[in-house]
Amino acid sequence: MQLIDTHVHINFDLFEPDLDAVAARWREAGVVRLVHSCVEPSEFPAIRSIADRYPEVAFAVGLHPLDVAELWHPAREAEILALAQSDDRVVAIGETGLDFFKADNVDQQLESLEAQLRIAHQLNLPVILHCRDAASVLAEFLQGFWQRIGAVQGVMHCWGGSPEETQWFLDLGFYISFSGTVTFKKAEPIQASAKIVPLDRLLVETDCPFLAPVPKRGEKRNEPAYVQYVAQQVAQLRQVSLAEIADHTTANACRLFRLTRPEAARTIVSNLATSSV
Repeated sequence: MQLIDTHVHINFDLFEPDLDAVAARWREAGVVRLVHSCVEPSEFPAIRSIADRYPEVAFAVGLHPLDVAELWHPAREAEILALAQSDDRVVAIGETGLDFFKADNVDQQLESLEAQLRIAHQLNLPVILHCRDAASVLAEFLQGFWQRIGAVQGVMHCWGGSPEETQWFLDLGFYISFSGTVTFKKAEPIQASAKIVPLDRLLVETDCPFLAPVPKRGEKRNEPAYVQYVAQQVAQLRQVSLAEIADHTTANACRLFRLTRPEAARTIVSNLATSSV
């Protein structure tokens, strides 16, 4: 069984003392690829260094909506574009999006989001979207962008919306990614959403080091190995096997982020070796 954790932040300081052990655990749990999100462009060198250490890590570049007030200015667009073009391991733009739970700088957040959507459209990369207390505004804004500029693929990460809100983003062509919140007892809307997402649009993630899933919720640090518990919960909610959820979410992540599955890479190497004999 293979799993892909589609959203991690393992560049954070609390992973520094034992990152090799964390990596050993995610490999033991069957996590074969990880997509490292980016909160702000200054993280890019550290994230790239992690990908140098662990070849299963691909990554994104972007500016989080809660950092927009302090860090956004128009020159950021050129900076993010240049970074995205600087390394072929960049598989997405983000995380970007809207957060009206902790901030009310609506115009600034929309300006930053638009710029990052333009980059994604230009480079034909998916976007990683954060959305908190902003689903209706975000859906309307994306519809407008689709009409003015063109559609962009992407994922609603750490999704916490209702089934109705989920459908808005499915209709826009987005993938929906569930995190440890889907395992929480009082997460009925999220759990209901996990039941309606088509199998070919479903993703799983940890958003580590945040939001450790049940049965690890009491731990101070979430980690990529725990994505197995997210997948287990989604499987239980949908009344299918864990293997089925693992297979579909892994295939979906590979398709959205254009990742190579390990067995596919081995097949290519084997075929090359055979053809050279």
